[in-house]
Order: sequence, then C-alpha cells, then structure tokens
Amino acid sequence: MGASPSGVGAVRRRRRWLRGLAIGVAVVVLAAGGAGWAAYQKLSGNITKDTDAAAELSRYEKERPTPLVHDAQNILLIGSDTRAGPANRKYGRDPGTQRSDTTILLHLAADRQSATAVSIPRDLMVDIPGCRRPDGSRTRAQFAQFNWAFEFGGTACTIRTVEKLTGIRVDHHMVVDFAGFKDMVDAVDGVEVCLKAPIDDDDAHVRLAPGLRTLDGEQALGYVRARKSLGNGSDTERMDRQQEFLGALVNKVQSNDVLLNPAKLYPVLDAATSSLTTDPAIASLRGLYELVRGMRNIPTERVQFLTVPRQSYTYDANRDELVEPAAEQLFTRLRTDSPVSVVPEKPRKPAPSQEQASSDGKPDDPSHTPSPAPTFRGNTAAETACE
Repeated sequence: MGASPSGVGAVRRRRRWLRGLAIGVAVVVLAAGGAGWAAYQKLSGNITKDTDAAAELSRYEKERPTPLVHDAQNILLIGSDTRAGPANRKYGRDPGTQRSDTTILLHLAADRQSATAVSIPRDLMVDIPGCRRPDGSRTRAQFAQFNWAFEFGGTACTIRTVEKLTGIRVDHHMVVDFAGFKDMVDAVDGVEVCLKAPIDDDDAHVRLAPGLRTLDGEQALGYVRARKSLGNGSDTERMDRQQEFLGALVNKVQSNDVLLNPAKLYPVLDAATSSLTTDPAIASLRGLYELVRGMRNIPTERVQFLTVPRQSYTYDANRDELVEPAAEQLFTRLRTDSPVSVVPEKPRKPAPSQEQASSDGKPDDPSHTPSPAPTFRGNTAAETACE
C-alpha cells in the first residue's frame, strides 16, 4: 500500500477545504436565518441526533480519556457504508450492519490558530473494546481492522476504539451515509474532477472516461468509493481521492453561483443537514456554527491534513499497522494541543541515500527525521488540473 504523488497545490486545496467548512457552516446559519424561522427550524430539524451513542458513551465515562487542554476540540468525522434504506440498498445487500468507509479525527487548537485533520485507515489493525450491538448483545474485545468497530457497535464503538488507540478525548462526531453524499453533489449540479485514466469498477458501480469530468452524485460516490481498480489499490490512495473531492465540493458550494442564488442554496442546505447524524450537542444549525465559527480565522498555513503514521501490517500486506514511535508522537501532540508540523511527501529518487533507505521506503513512515521535533508526512493527493 502506498500513498499517491503529492504536491503543494494539493496541500493548499485541503487547507481551503477545512477553511471552507467553517465558512460554509456560517453561511448555512446566516442563510437559513435570512430565509425565516420556519426554514431555520426545518433545516435544523433535518439533523439526526445520535442519542444512542451518547447514552452508550456515558456508560464508559470513567474509562474515557480526560481532556488535557481547555477549549481544544476533537471531532470525529465518519463516512458510513450502510446499505440500510432504499437509497443505500442498491450498493449491496443490507446485512443489518455498516462499516466506516472514511474516518477523520479533526483537532481544533484551543486558540483556534491551527487545525489538524488525521485520517485513520479503515484497514488499520487496532484493539477494539467489547461493544454493544444494536440488538443489545455485546461483542468481545478483539484485535481487528478498524472499520469493524463501526459494524460491531456503530458510532460509540468507533469513538471508544479511537480513544483507546490515541488517548485523545473525542468531543463531538458527525456521520454521513451514501445517500447523503450523493444528494449534496446533486444539489450543487455536480462537481468537476480531472481523471488521469479511465475508471471501470464494478464494485463501486462506476465507469468514467479520462479527462475533465463533472460528476453527478452517483458518479461521485463511485469515484470516492473505488479502490482496487485505481492506482495501486490502497486505502491510502482512496483517502487522498476522497479528501481531494471534498475540497472540490466545498469550492463549488462557495461559488457565487450557489451562495448568491437562493433557489440553488436552499437545496444544498437541505441536503447537507439531511445527511448528518451528530451528537446531541451539535445537532442543530446553531450547534454546528458554534463549533466551527472560530475556524474562519485559522491561517491557511496552519491547517494540516495527514494520515496516521502507518505501514503494511507484518502478518497481512492487505492490512495496516501503526509506525512507532511516530504515531505516539503525533497522538501526544494532539492530546497536549502542541503544534503539528507536516511536510509534503517528496518523490522518491532512483538511488536513495542511506538516510532515505533507513525508512524502508514506507510512504507514511516519518519515524526517521533529522529534526528533534517530530514532523509528519502529509497524506497529499495528486494534482487535479488536466494537462
């Protein structure tokens, strides 16, 4: 498994994505308020409150990490691959369970002068605690791939697994499913991407010709879900593609054609809020706004995207494991709200130096660095411009 090529442009796009998220939520609140109280209430009521997760987490309060820095916030963003419901059933049989296709731990510094978004690979081997199933039964604690936590016990199990892995307290969470993602893309009349090669992926239900393409919701979902048919087939490359697409989606939402056109803006707001399941504290437009309003002032150079330091799992090349001590260095800096420094992945040279070779060529292994302060390789995506 390897990371895709990186570039400064990709880093900037991802910084714009996170900054755009804050601005976008602020726009949601202001636009809804301008449309009247009824519209505000309708949009706010679209958001699903995850009361079950809140109740389950309260049972384990004593074992959860203690926040170390006042006002620092950690939000877990989860993309669900549930097949439940008519809109999701077409993507496969509904076994009554779901797994997390995408998971990002977003850390907002207490002073709101920096933000760090850390992707957690779905295939990362982790310790999953015993969790409560939807039917009330309980699973045993086990060592398994990360996305099984969501299947076993939903959001609460995933949060407990992340907290056990990182020692970081998760303050809030947001979950979006296939149908919600598609509706968002269709609401903005599609999102433009550059395809360097044709895509033909039966599993992801997508076939696309190369070149500059405007993807509708169905095509976009296939594009961000496709894995084995693109690049080297790794989950790392898929995470690159997902984050890059999110940046393009937010840029489209921020365009004047959408924000200044009430006829187009309201469907976007409706789709966005309808797609979200969150913890009760932020399950309203006002709650979301209060959470991220400070992000509007974060300098773009202080917004970082990266993947947890990982490498192929020793006993199964199709799974991942953490690289230590780099992973613990990253988690410690997030726990203590210390600055995180990300350097872009550099293209490999045909004849690496001895120092370069010492990392064993692992694309996301930053454990060997000449700097006394740890730096981490950003999980950057390839350039999107068609040449």
